[in-house]
Amino acid sequence: MSSGSEARRGRPRSAGADERIIRVAIELLLARGYGGLSPDEVAERAGVAKTTLYRRWPSKGHLALAVVARLQEYDEIPDTGDIRRDLTVYLGEIAVALNRMRLAGAAEGSRSPGTVAELVAAAARDDELDRLRRELYERRNALAIALIERAVRRGQLRPDLDPGVLLEQLAGALYYRVLITGAPVDEEYAARLVASALDGATTAE
Repeated sequence: MSSGSEARRGRPRSAGADERIIRVAIELLLARGYGGLSPDEVAERAGVAKTTLYRRWPSKGHLALAVVARLQEYDEIPDTGDIRRDLTVYLGEIAVALNRMRLAGAAEGSRSPGTVAELVAAAARDDELDRLRRELYERRNALAIALIERAVRRGQLRPDLDPGVLLEQLAGALYYRVLITGAPVDEEYAARLVASALDGATTAE
């Protein structure tokens, strides 16, 4: 029975091949945007068979989402004990990442939502991709919510504060500007956003 199930699973994945695929996909996505990302070209440049790539990432949307996940691995959520500073740094990192995706393959200063919107649209058309997208952001959001919860326990934020709602207010505003208004998002805007939100959430001195 075990040999049959192994045959169904196919050959084990090569970590080296996966890494080459992701590196090439990052390069192409950032240079050309979602529309210019070709899984077949990624496979060719990475020196792997197309079947190897498609076994792991069955569509362009899956591959693009894997790129986003990899890029987020390098974004840390600080916990210095200063919730205002930590949230400002965290929101600033999100702003930088959103701009990076918005400008992927676009002219500098473009107000188009670009790859950010393309990924949302791709997930809307594919239930499995949407599930993976939600799981990716749920894991990321859980870390930020835990940061807020610790600030509540330290008495820096109101005890009745809903950490999830506060995070939605902050991150949601960034996505609204990128996807709806096209207004710029940057670290300075992130700082103003955190200040505005926390002025109504901090405990009285």
